[in-house]
Amino acid sequence: KKQQKHVILLWLAGGASQLETWDPKPGRATGGPYRAIETAVPGVHISELLPKMAQRMQHTCLIRSLSTGIADHGGGAALMERGRRDEPNLPYPDLGAILARELGRADSQVPDYVSMYTSTEGRRKGTSGFLGARYAPMFLDKELMPANIRRLESISELDHQQRAELRQLLGSRFAQGRDSHSVDSHNGAYKRVQGLMASEKLFDLEQEPQKYRDAYGPTQFAEQVLVARRLIEAGVPFVKVARAWWDSHGQNFETHLELVTELDHVMSTLIDDLEARGLLERTLIITLGEFGRTPNINPSLGRDHFARAWSASLTGCGIRGGAVWGKTDEDGQHVVDGEVGAGELFATIFEALGIEHHKEYYVGSRPIPLVNPGIHPIHDVLG
Repeated sequence: KKQQKHVILLWLAGGASQLETWDPKPGRATGGPYRAIETAVPGVHISELLPKMAQRMQHTCLIRSLSTGIADHGGGAALMERGRRDEPNLPYPDLGAILARELGRADSQVPDYVSMYTSTEGRRKGTSGFLGARYAPMFLDKELMPANIRRLESISELDHQQRAELRQLLGSRFAQGRDSHSVDSHNGAYKRVQGLMASEKLFDLEQEPQKYRDAYGPTQFAEQVLVARRLIEAGVPFVKVARAWWDSHGQNFETHLELVTELDHVMSTLIDDLEARGLLERTLIITLGEFGRTPNINPSLGRDHFARAWSASLTGCGIRGGAVWGKTDEDGQHVVDGEVGAGELFATIFEALGIEHHKEYYVGSRPIPLVNPGIHPIHDVLG
């Protein structure tokens, strides 16, 4: 917490194609129409749809050997959000909730976990599982500004301040001589709400200089990522920005031309912005979805769900830039080297942030490690 590390998760909702992003297979029957291009790291090639990211590959690590086995949207997303499957009667917290607890500060006046998502097909709000509501996300799906965060116009600033002071006086008097978690939680909740109200301007892009708004671009995804940068700069530990809808069963190549081009621009702008502000070494950027897409191209010129051999990327904090972990065969059908699952990816993320992956929480008297026993991080990609 003292190191003030942060995470921005760019969630590629619906499942982006690894072949049109991080693991192209040009010239193969599975490769599709797009070429592979050289990057700033000798020997590393990515899709030609990512020319700006190719110039910044020295900051990014590619994981090309994810094999997770769950190829339906609900199950795949739950696995990749939490790093493991739920147990009966034990809902696990997602990555955002864990990092809110590990990286958040009790006295912080900003939210610990913000999730932004707009989709034509459902909304995944995130879950804090057994960690409880304290670490649940602030979820925004319609507007950049959280609902009910502003002071009512019918209440003056002086009135608002004096009401808060009176409530604080009564609350502190009541707490004297009482050793009660409920009382402490009640008083703490009011302090958090006051802090959240004070953070209203973080969500207001009118406060951002026009040159940065122009740099990111006018799309909704671009604006959400710019808000994410504003939030982590103010101390928010974890922000998830979900871009939908990558589920390209038909017209895969047109869909990825649009979405990957946008991702390339926005992600490269974010990297440059964070680096210029001295924040990239303390901020981890993750691109991830629930699975990848089939190497085989279907009759609708689409790619279907595929969880056997797919990719993710890690950029910035604690990561060895330019590294590539794992390899798929020449058609992208199977992992041939360095196979990893969701657990290994999560363990790597935790270690990159300075969090021991074998740390345990307790549910009652039962110890619950951050990742399942026997799971280890990918040490070769850690900086």
